[in-house]
Amino acid sequence: MDSPGTRLRRAMARLATGCLLTAGLVGAGPAVAESAAPAGIAPASAEVVPVQLTGPAEKRFNLVVMGDGYTAEETDEFRADVDRHLGVLWSIEPFASYRSYINVWAVEVPSPESGVDCDPGLDAPRRDTPLDMAFWGGCNPGSVQRLLTVDSAKAGALADLVPGTTGANRQIVALANSDTYGGAGGSYATASGGNALSSLITPHEIGHSLGGLQDEYDYYARGVAGGTYEGTEPASAHHTLLTERQMREQRAKWWRWLGEPSEAGGVIGRHEGGLYSTEGVWRPSRHSIMKTLGYAFDQVEREVMVRAISAKVNLVEAHTPTAAPIGADRTVWVDTLHPLGGELDVVWKLDGRTLDTGGARTVDLRALRLSPGAHTLTATVSDPTPFVRDPAVRGSAALTRTVSWTVDRALTTPEAAVEAAFTGHTPTTSPVGARSVVHADTTHPVRRTLPVRWRLDGRPVANPGNDRDLDLRSLRLTPGSHALTARIPGSGAELTWTVDARPATASYELSEPLRTVHRPGRPVEYVYDGAFTMGLTARDDQPGSVVSQFRVDGDGWYTYYGWPTDAEAPFRFSPSGTVIDDLVYGKLGRSRAVPWDDATPDYGTHTVEYRTIDAAGNVGPAKSFLVTLVKPRS
Repeated sequence: MDSPGTRLRRAMARLATGCLLTAGLVGAGPAVAESAAPAGIAPASAEVVPVQLTGPAEKRFNLVVMGDGYTAEETDEFRADVDRHLGVLWSIEPFASYRSYINVWAVEVPSPESGVDCDPGLDAPRRDTPLDMAFWGGCNPGSVQRLLTVDSAKAGALADLVPGTTGANRQIVALANSDTYGGAGGSYATASGGNALSSLITPHEIGHSLGGLQDEYDYYARGVAGGTYEGTEPASAHHTLLTERQMREQRAKWWRWLGEPSEAGGVIGRHEGGLYSTEGVWRPSRHSIMKTLGYAFDQVEREVMVRAISAKVNLVEAHTPTAAPIGADRTVWVDTLHPLGGELDVVWKLDGRTLDTGGARTVDLRALRLSPGAHTLTATVSDPTPFVRDPAVRGSAALTRTVSWTVDRALTTPEAAVEAAFTGHTPTTSPVGARSVVHADTTHPVRRTLPVRWRLDGRPVANPGNDRDLDLRSLRLTPGSHALTARIPGSGAELTWTVDARPATASYELSEPLRTVHRPGRPVEYVYDGAFTMGLTARDDQPGSVVSQFRVDGDGWYTYYGWPTDAEAPFRFSPSGTVIDDLVYGKLGRSRAVPWDDATPDYGTHTVEYRTIDAAGNVGPAKSFLVTLVKPRS
């Protein structure tokens, strides 16, 4: 059996040739990093586990996750925490659509002691841990309990053990072995690994660290309203002093999104509070993940995050060399990245004139019948994502790249034998979802283009233009499992995927109602005169993490996590919400986040919807039931 170090070297060698590798964390053999371990950490104890590899580290955004306070006996707990955090991350846009831009690595260093410093209080004993993680901003009495810090030098040194990653192409996430709520954003994101809300802290903190997003809290110290904002116009993309009319007139801030339904619920407009102030500053949505954990990024934040993720990579993976003029007797090619959420556009131009290529990644210059002399050929690769509306963002290097060649008909291209083969592809080791774009890149012979032919359940699939990508959404797959193949005609090169087109299912369990009402043509209705609980249970016929979500009266989808104090407990709805650590959870009807929000009970009938997002990215159909809240009898 190969040693862990040998397995890592072979994995990296495969990536260097463009092949993709996906390794599940739980049950995956750890790979020992060969770089020197940080001071104070025994080299043999520092282990690097490739969790998700989508390409060479040098050409990807690398998420490096490390644990602190997990003993050797608690390694499985760390791996389970990582899987849960990633499952939630991949369920949130834009991470769901751009997951294929991201490598994930876990760095495992067993801790001499279990837990982290000052958890849960300043009087808690200090622990001997590799990264010196601590609540209270590093055990500072002037800080707040939830501020979870890490020794950045030690975390950076551990991340350096991952080959090919640097401070410029990675994001460090440090998980503390703790059930206490906490985290921090910045150059290094931190989160507690085991708290019920902890998997939601991670995308929030990455919003800070990677996207530069600001908190939309209207408080700094919990339980204390933040007062009135007295600063000038914020630099934050999602905070403003402007009115909606001023935003439109000045074409400023989120004017392009005004009036649209928010991905986080409600309508994008002007909602007061943020930057730790209760009044005098406004944000786009009533709630989003930067204000209330559990909701999505709204469109304004999502646009920022798309740019931030894309800026860490190059849309052009590789291309015909450009250093010297090329002959007109050959094919010219570009290999692009492949977002899961949609295909990239490729536009070819010859001397400024657009060529009719249908987005193909290869152009045969011989078919253009060029006149003598030098010509300029360009290929512009761009991301047409609807997540971006700002032309400055769309035209930036993050979302648009151009490659240029000088073509001279007088030059002759030497022959070169190139075997027909696949060079990179969507991983075949786990099912792909019915909403995914599947890709297969090939080698590039000098004087011909290798076509890729696709079949679904043995039947040919039409895929004109860019045949390297196949958008499964266009096929409208029937529920169930399907076999997808990609083949290079005339060769033995073939790839096979299992397509999971059956979403996970969810069921609910409620506490005992006053009565249950069944009416023809309507969802079942449950009547309560006070608090009740709802447990959601997800099931899938495929392995992997499943995320359950719910929403009330058409508000934003909210990730189900159990209950803030116990991940195994059901979610609790009540007329005015439940105050836990000076935050409010579970108000039925209009949501309430802090004690000074309106606590008036919303009596009457409410629609509760629930759904699932499975590991392959399938979003299950929403199902619903009704809850009628009546005033308790005196």
